[in-house]
Amino acid sequence: MSVQERKERERAARERLIVATARELAEEQGWDAVTTRRLAERIEYSQPVLYSHFRGKREIIGAVALEGAAELAAAVRAATSATSATSATPTADGPRGRVAALAHAYLDFAARHPAVYDALFQLDGGLAYARKDTPAPLKDAFASLLETLAEVAGDGVDPGAFTETFWAALHGLATLTRAGRLPPEYAASRVELLVDRLARV
Repeated sequence: MSVQERKERERAARERLIVATARELAEEQGWDAVTTRRLAERIEYSQPVLYSHFRGKREIIGAVALEGAAELAAAVRAATSATSATSATPTADGPRGRVAALAHAYLDFAARHPAVYDALFQLDGGLAYARKDTPAPLKDAFASLLETLAEVAGDGVDPGAFTETFWAALHGLATLTRAGRLPPEYAASRVELLVDRLARV
């Protein structure tokens, strides 16, 4: 391995450490706790080293969002693909079952990773959404929803617009539930109602 290759690997490893540490700190204490000073202390590098990777907190939020988008896409695709009878996850048979699995996977991701979810959909990470220059992980996260939801959009309904509407409903459920605005005992019935009313199968 050349010196240049070694330096590139070390740089990539430092960048992964910064992002992982920011995620950890944000999940523990919220994004307000994520400062360049605290990150530098936790990773045991100087602030100038941190700034050599990211210009500031906004770019770190963006990096967390991109990582989270890839994880969300993987979670949705795993939930919507058929699982074996021995799995703890119910099999997502048929379009309606896949839509219900998608909804549960999305809401579960939002609940288990609130700081990552905020980086993706609430905070300014400097990323372009719904544009030609939208980063590939964000496009793929949307595509993971579209793949299943296009099946149930209904005749004459644009699959992209339907996916945006369904996603908006899921986002509303995720954020209102987390904020304590919706009683938790009706969580499952809300998903069932959403699927029943919007999924045309």
